[in-house]
This record gives sequence, structure tokens and C-alpha cells, in this order.
Amino acid sequence: MSPERILVIDDELSICSTLKAILEDEGYEVMTVETAEEGLLLLREQSFDLILLDIWLPEMNGLEALRRFKENDENLQVIMISGHGTIESAVKATKMGAFDFLEKPLTLEKVVLTVRNALRQKKLEEENLQLREKEKGKFYLLGQSRSIKRLQDEITKIAPSNSRVLIYGENGTGKDYIARFIHQLSPRRDKRFVEINCSAIPDQLIEGELFGYQTELSPGIGKDRRGKILLANGGTLFLNEIGDMNLKIQARLVKVLEEEKVEVPGISQSIPINIRIIAASSKNLKELINRGNFREDLFFKLNVIPLIIPPLRERTEDIPILIEHFLDYFSREYGKKPKKISPEALEAFLNYMWPGNVSELMNVIERFVILVPDEIITSDHLALLVEARELEISLSPPEGQSLEEARRVFERHYIHKILTKNKWDIKKTAQELKLLPEELQKTIKTLNITLID
Repeated sequence: MSPERILVIDDELSICSTLKAILEDEGYEVMTVETAEEGLLLLREQSFDLILLDIWLPEMNGLEALRRFKENDENLQVIMISGHGTIESAVKATKMGAFDFLEKPLTLEKVVLTVRNALRQKKLEEENLQLREKEKGKFYLLGQSRSIKRLQDEITKIAPSNSRVLIYGENGTGKDYIARFIHQLSPRRDKRFVEINCSAIPDQLIEGELFGYQTELSPGIGKDRRGKILLANGGTLFLNEIGDMNLKIQARLVKVLEEEKVEVPGISQSIPINIRIIAASSKNLKELINRGNFREDLFFKLNVIPLIIPPLRERTEDIPILIEHFLDYFSREYGKKPKKISPEALEAFLNYMWPGNVSELMNVIERFVILVPDEIITSDHLALLVEARELEISLSPPEGQSLEEARRVFERHYIHKILTKNKWDIKKTAQELKLLPEELQKTIKTLNITLID
């Protein structure tokens, strides 16, 4: 494992050399600079686990530098140093995100202890996050079906490698959690996992998010931010919903993957990078390629190892296992008595199509654990929760609603009520509504009818 990296920023050369000697003796990798401006430039090119920052610096002071460092990387640990510190400045620095405040003259024991505590805190926070995400990742891989067993086996095989992975799956199948799970099983587990959701960021902003940006706020004062690619250096970069990335950014990404370097605004030379790319899509990328909306060369670079997450409706034998697990998990989470599900309610769950996949099932079970007082969840509880919602809608219809919209709302909830009564048996419900099963399924999709409205 590589040593933790520390940056010392102090305009007193004797302080820099002393801290460098002390910390290198402790096994850390240390760099020193004399100004905040130099530190900001260095941080754009390299990653550090901790910064020791003097509060009194020429030109840009330590508090302003602290603000800029936190804007650049909110998870960065910073310890402030001052020769004549005040309680006010210490409180302000702490509120701005500093871990601690050291006063000069520095003592070896105090410096080493504070640095150890700061790095330990950083590690604990990262481990807690990883444990939570790993637990969630396992949720999506629970089951005994052939498809989920195959997926589990594939993940075990590919995680230790550095190969790029392209995950395919519908919304709610847990693509992001499985990507994290792969990272946590890989040799890069101690490095960062950085995610960017390409569908959630406007086209005009995604370039800056990925590659970084530099803007002038006023004459002589700038603002810069490291991109996600540099933040992930040494670790894993997860590109979620890669199919929504525009062609211009796709071209830049192809260049990064080919050269293993990234061009950063304000830096004259490209910076070498070492990252593992995991991408995911709920769209058919080959169809996007045929329509000219996705680059074929990028597809081939990402699609080294394809992973397909099966939708929940194609592995119904896993639903009872997932339900039992979620009931146990959320009962413990909320301090409730353990609950069970009746055969009739389970039948409704098995008949339902689960358009939101495992995420939807998880949310439904969490809702039942919180709202149902009984120890056994029955099909009556499904109806009760739905009827309460329908009653609310019927008592207070939205003002200004068109007749067409009112008809749509009534149709949606009426079909939902019959489906619930029939435990989501499509064939039986279609007969009662005098529809063909295919017509009913199409209507369910059109009206976005879900298990719990």
C-alpha cells in the first residue's frame, strides 16, 4: 500500500523542512510549498490525504486557501497552523471544515498525534461509507436464480483486475451499487471511487465536472476545481448512464483512454492518470451507435467486460429471498419487531412486474415496516395503503384539472384497485375489466401503475 501523502504550506522554510523531516520519519510522503497559490496549483495536478496549512501567508491567507481547498475537494483533511492564533480564527477555521488547529512553536508529539488523528478520521469516514455502500451492493446481488448466480460469479472474477467494465441494467437494478461493490473487491479499494451521473448534469456543465474548470471571479481572483477524472486518479471512475454523454465529451474521453493522460484548464502539460473506468447504461448503446448518438470507438474501449443485471421480473424466484432480507434489515434499522409476509401478499408481489426493480421492492418493504403495525403483512395491507391514497385524491381533486386528466387519474386508480384485489394477477384482472392481458399490461405501463401508489 502506498504511503499517505501530506502537503505542508508555510512561508517559513525552517517550519517546512522540520515538518517534512518529522513526517517522513513517520512513513508519510511529504511535499512543501511556501504560498497558498503554489499549493492550489499543486493540488490541481496531484492528490493529497492531508494538508498542513499556515494561517498567516503572503498574499492569499490560510483561511481563504482553506475555503478554496474545500471547494476543490470537500473530503480533503486540513490542519491549520498559526504563530499567533486566536480563538476566533480557530473557530472560523473549524466551521470552514478544518480538522484541527496547531499553534507555534510546534512540538513533535503534538504534530504527529494530530496528523495521525486526522488521517485516522479520514480513513474511518471512508471505511464507514464503503461498508454502507457494500451492504447496499449486496442487496442487489441477493438470490438463488441462475442469472444472479452467474452475475455473482462474474463480479468475483473481474473485480481483482483493472479491466474496464460496462454494466447494463434497467433503472433500479443497482448499477451504481454494483460498480462500488466491484471497486471494493479490487486492489484499488483504498483509493477513491468517484461517480458522475451523465444524465443528471446538463451538457454545458459535464465537461467541467469531468475535466475541471477555471474561471475568473474578478481581476486577480480566480476559482478552479479539479475534475472527477483527476479526483479518481489511482482509483475508480464510475460513469453512470454513459449513453447520455454528448458526442463532444465522448471524443475527449476517447483521447483520455488512449493516452492515459488528461488535459486540465490552466495546466500547460497533460497529466498522466491511472484510473479504472466502470461505465453503466440503461439504454441500448448499439442502438445509439446506429442513430449516431454514441461513438463506436468509445463503446469498444468501455465494453471490455460487459455485465448484464437481470430485471427483477426475470428472476421472480429471488423475490421471497429479497423480501425476507429487507424485512429483517429494516426491522433492525427502525427498531421494529420482525415482520413476515403472508402467502397471499407474497403472491401479489410475485405477480407484480416491478418496473423499478430491486430499488422499488426495497422501498415498498421499508414502507411496510414503518407503516404496518401488525407482525404479518397481508394482502389487506396493500389495499389499505392504496385506499388511503385514493380517498385523499377523491376528497381533494386538483383545481383546474381537465376532464381528460381527471379520467386518466380515475382510470389509473380504478385499475390499481382491481389489480390489488386480484393480487396482481394480470389474466384475472383483464377478464374482470373485459380487456386482453396484453392491453392491460400496455395500460399499466402507459398509466405508470405501480404496486403502492
